[in-house]
Amino acid sequence: MKLLFICTHNACRSVLGEVIARSLGQGRLETASAGSAPRGVVHPLTLKYLAKHGYSTEGLTSQSWDELSHFEPDAVITVCDSAAGEACPVWMGKTLKVHWGLPDPSKGHSSEEEEAKAFAHVISVIEKRVRALLEKDFEQMDADQLKTELQQLGELF
Repeated sequence: MKLLFICTHNACRSVLGEVIARSLGQGRLETASAGSAPRGVVHPLTLKYLAKHGYSTEGLTSQSWDELSHFEPDAVITVCDSAAGEACPVWMGKTLKVHWGLPDPSKGHSSEEEEAKAFAHVISVIEKRVRALLEKDFEQMDADQLKTELQQLGELF
């Protein structure tokens, strides 16, 4: 299954989703991430904490969703509230769209300890949701079943 993670700036949460789902999916999931107004670079803290949690950061980019019209995802997962409310580009058409709201771990910390906890929390939530998805026989689900499963996962953890 092909998943596209969307966050407005494609610098943190969507990149975390892309990397974690790709790694845990071990070939069952093909992933990408993008944003409606990308920063152009992945947030340095995203790279730092992905590496600290054992994930590869090689080749990561911050890109516009317009650059992924060829990707043809089975599902688009928004991970920030502002992206969830945006109109998706025409090329996404009837693609399944679900929201997995996550707090932005790159903002508002008074210490490195708080920052580390925030990233660990978001990484853990994504890992749990992806692992729960991988326990499902999603390859055999129709679009309605898949949407229901993905929506339910977005409410967990």
